[in-house]
Order: sequence, then structure tokens, then C-alpha cells
Amino acid sequence: MVFHSVCTTFAKIMADEQRKIDGYKSLKVYQKAVCVFDITAYFVAHFMDRGHDRTVDQMQQAARSGKQNIVEGYSDAEGSTESEHKLTVIAKGSLEELKEDFQDYLRMNGLEMWAQDNAKYRACVPLFKKHNDSAYYMRQIEGRSDEDIANIALIVIYQALAMLQGYIAYINRKFLTEGGVKEQRFRRRLEYRESRDGRFSREGRDSRSIRSGRFGRDDDPNQPNQPNTPNSPTTPNNPKN
Repeated sequence: MVFHSVCTTFAKIMADEQRKIDGYKSLKVYQKAVCVFDITAYFVAHFMDRGHDRTVDQMQQAARSGKQNIVEGYSDAEGSTESEHKLTVIAKGSLEELKEDFQDYLRMNGLEMWAQDNAKYRACVPLFKKHNDSAYYMRQIEGRSDEDIANIALIVIYQALAMLQGYIAYINRKFLTEGGVKEQRFRRRLEYRESRDGRFSREGRDSRSIRSGRFGRDDDPNQPNQPNTPNSPTTPNNPKN
């Protein structure tokens, strides 16, 4: 019974860990980063000269880094809270770099950068907050000008940056309340040992109680018999007359 209970506890812990596999795909910030990556890939393929402009590779690498470091940070969280925080910060830095590249493109080519009071900007922001699927953005940018797509990319990047900022704040709060991975594993180990030792102790007491109830002390073959009460001295027979 004790072995079964311990195994059940261990299986539950392993099941909790297994749920983390591919869990990053459910993160809204990861989904938004994928949208940024795909918009960037479309933009450089249609409007930039890969053979003569080094910015093409830099923009693609920045977009990829923003996405991949979220994945790596989420995965590394099982082994290191510090690594999770560091990689997520790197993802944010990569998207900041990509934002600058899109802004430079607009500025260097004499194109308009949508201000917050621009009608297109006001129309796009609330719509993009609702969508984290890349297919939606691919439909929106198909056939549009480089000016429109660059501005669309900037809005999506700003939203991804805001989400990353919130995600980093969440990681920091989690560290303050739960501690690092080593602390969490140490607490889990203590809980496991206390649970295991408590079961062994309870079953030992139950077993002793059963033996005590089944055999009386005088009947228990493992216990010495109580000494008999001494007999009264017998009265000697009267001598024959």
C-alpha cells in the first residue's frame, strides 16, 4: 500500500511536468511573435534586395530571435528560472531591434510612419489586439504597399513588446513568490519525504495495533507469561494416633 501511494505521487509529479511539453504554443506572446516573424519574412521577400542589403538577414534574424527565445526560455524554465528570464529579455531586445529596422526603412525611403491619430492606425490597433493567428495578417498584407505593411508590422511589434513586458513582469513575480527552480525542487523533495515517511509511520502503528488486539498479553507467544500467584502452604496431615 505504501509503495502504491508513493508511486501515485511520483506519477502525478511526472504528469504535471509532461503538460509543459509544447506548452509555449498556448502563450499569446509566442503566437504574436510568430505573426511578427511571418510578416517580416513576407516584407523582406517582396520589398528588399537580399543580394545587396545586409539588413534583410538582420531583420529576419531579429524576428526569428524574438520567437525562438520565447520558446527556449519557456523550455529552460524547468531547469533554471534565471535562464527563462534572461532568454525572454533577449526576445524583447530582438523585437526592439526589428522595430528600429522597420522605422529606418520608412524614414530612409521617405514613407509615412503612421501616427497614433492616423485613421489607419486607429483602425488597426483594436483589430490586431484580437488576432494572434498568422493567417489573419497574411490576408491583411497581401497585395499592400511596403508603407502599409511596414506600419502594420510596427503595430504588431509594439503589441508583442507590450506582451513581453507583461510576461517578464509575471516571471519576476513568480520568482518572488515561489523562488527559483532549486528552491521549488527542494520543497517538493521535502513534501515527498514527509508524505512517504508519514505513510510508513501510520501503517507501522496500524500493524502494531492489529497484533495487540489479536493476542492478549498472556496469549501472545512472543511475550513471557506472567508469574503465577504462589499457592498457599498446604496443611500437613495429622499424624495417625
